[in-house]
Amino acid sequence: MIRVTVVYPRNEGSRFDAAYWLGTHMPLVGAKLPGVSWEADLAGADQPHYAIAFLTFPSMVEFGAAMGSADGAEVVADMANYTDVQPAMYISEVAARS
Repeated sequence: MIRVTVVYPRNEGSRFDAAYWLGTHMPLVGAKLPGVSWEADLAGADQPHYAIAFLTFPSMVEFGAAMGSADGAEVVADMANYTDVQPAMYISEVAARS
């Protein structure tokens, strides 16, 4: 299983619309990216980031296919509707779970 962690850093003067992200963008992720499951965390005001999204895909092949598709491009383009920050994205293989 592949986990994609997307961290939205909090920068002075930046914009992050949490209501849009939770109510529109994350459901779009679920609808447009085949095989994905997701979780969305909001950070407290004292944290160095606004939010973190955790996406999981069955395999790297399925992640690549989803992100390389027109629907994947639509999901990425939607970011402009809720933020002007460039998120950090980390891709890892889930090695163990409880």
